[in-house]
Amino acid sequence: MKSEYNLVMYKGVLTKMRTEFDSPINYFLQLGENTLNVNKLLGERIKIEFTGYQCLNCSSHRKIYRMGYCYDCFYNLPQTADWIIKPELSTAHLGIEHRDLSFEKEVQIAPHIVYLALSSNIKVGVTRKNQVPTRWIDQGASAALEIVETPNRYLAGIAEVALKDFVADKTNWRKMLKNEVEQGDLFEFRDKLSKYIPEEVKPYFLPDNTDKWTLDFPVYQYPTKIKSLNLTKTPIFEERLVGIKGQYLLFENDIVFNVRGNEGFVVKLSFSNTSLPD
Repeated sequence: MKSEYNLVMYKGVLTKMRTEFDSPINYFLQLGENTLNVNKLLGERIKIEFTGYQCLNCSSHRKIYRMGYCYDCFYNLPQTADWIIKPELSTAHLGIEHRDLSFEKEVQIAPHIVYLALSSNIKVGVTRKNQVPTRWIDQGASAALEIVETPNRYLAGIAEVALKDFVADKTNWRKMLKNEVEQGDLFEFRDKLSKYIPEEVKPYFLPDNTDKWTLDFPVYQYPTKIKSLNLTKTPIFEERLVGIKGQYLLFENDIVFNVRGNEGFVVKLSFSNTSLPD
């Protein structure tokens, strides 16, 4: 049956959703000059049309390679260097450049947090302190605890490397989206892991931190069997939005869409809501 829209349509380049910590988490999607409060679209039928690519750096219309960037930009930008994924490779604190020392100093020589998060299971991770709690929201964690605060990215990285021999460092995104979360005591895990923290990081351990974060996501219905939406294979898609978790939109019929995984894709988004989101 053909759906009817009241001309509510936006077009723009996908970037990761901006979030605000609340109960539940508030999500915002920027399309062109318009900011959509995605929470207000829950329960509505959403139509997504894929129309092309636009690199988040050079704005070329070449195919997106990774992280919203074309091939050339991905292999030249400082924000896509290996130390982003592997903090232990950071060298700015030594004055050693990877791609752009000024950028690397700004990002690497800043307070970083080593944390335990409960997403699909208890996992260890690293984030800049100014990305708390955004990092945990983006990975769909239901709870998180800061266990180490270091003055630079390198120290946080070597702590993560040491700890991931004893606790997972990755999220099972399928279980996270189905809300199949293994329960565990983050404080107990912190205490057990304390003896494995490298000597040079031990001064930054937070053994007395009692401030555990609890995160609540706006989800009406969790999928039971994950079906990922691939815009290159399904350039025109339409379904009812029933939840938002991590950087995923959850639709009826077990369909999920990774917004962050489609950064740099140009889309038209339409919905039949009679009242425009703020």
